[in-house]
Amino acid sequence: MDTLRRGRGLEKQPGEKLPGEYFRYKGIPFPVGLYSSESISIAENACDVRDDDIFIVTYPKSGTTWMIEILSLILRDGDASWVRSVPIWERAPWCETIMGAFSLPDQSSPRLMSSHLPIQLFTKAFFSSKAKVIYLSRNPRDVVVSLYHYSKIAGQLKDPGTPDQFLWDFLNGEVQFGSWFDHIKGWIRMQGKENFLFITYEELQQDLRGSVQRVCEFLGRSLGEEALDSVVAHSAFGAMKANTMSNYTLLPSSLLDHSHGAFLRKGVSGDWKNHFTVAQSEAFDRVYRERVQGLPAFPWDEAPEGTSPSPDPDQDPETPHP
Repeated sequence: MDTLRRGRGLEKQPGEKLPGEYFRYKGIPFPVGLYSSESISIAENACDVRDDDIFIVTYPKSGTTWMIEILSLILRDGDASWVRSVPIWERAPWCETIMGAFSLPDQSSPRLMSSHLPIQLFTKAFFSSKAKVIYLSRNPRDVVVSLYHYSKIAGQLKDPGTPDQFLWDFLNGEVQFGSWFDHIKGWIRMQGKENFLFITYEELQQDLRGSVQRVCEFLGRSLGEEALDSVVAHSAFGAMKANTMSNYTLLPSSLLDHSHGAFLRKGVSGDWKNHFTVAQSEAFDRVYRERVQGLPAFPWDEAPEGTSPSPDPDQDPETPHP
């Protein structure tokens, strides 16, 4: 394995990404540098939860940026000046990072905050409050592909290794924030509570306007047609990708190396079919069927349409096949 071959202490070669280090907090892997045991503990045990707080909770690479953009626009009644002038990580700061949301002073209400935490590590005070959580999920096959590409450009993440190695790391929960299956199983138990909304990336893609209206209804906010049009227009993938306040190009290359790929890559559903081999797809499906037993059907559980997984892992040497 390439990452093992390099070993610790070796110099980085041009175009090469050295593996990051992970630590575990209550059994869950986190990247060193962006998080610490102390920062996660602060988020877990924070007492400062306001009843009008809005939390965006996701497993990594499930559409967090998209939902932040949507909510930023909703909270400003469609006015795009906020999303065009303030970096996205300041509009919806992360709860569990070093210098996280709960350590920031003078935040006006309603606060918008982001988190990737599994439910067992999430801010305990939330569960006795009227604060709201919007949980955005995504087809885990697309999550694998997106996380694979992201791991190649994110300085704090381990080198993903070969596509097969990364696929099995993902299925075994040996990636940042642990198992996708455990994450969604934990949070979906909140369904039915009036301060919890479960929505999927696929629903946003199939009907963005209807999904925005659903989010507005959940938040108790009413937008006129013009404001609604603005939310939809400015939260479209192309608009976000062109917005320096939302596309993460303002981050230093030590955190995100855009010379090796874009943070906002494609913004589509079903791209996994262009990357998985037949063998990888079958392996994934075996684990998936076993792990999601007892859960409701998701939009991505319908029979896939369009292209099939590639039968030849070498069909495109430029394209990884996680």
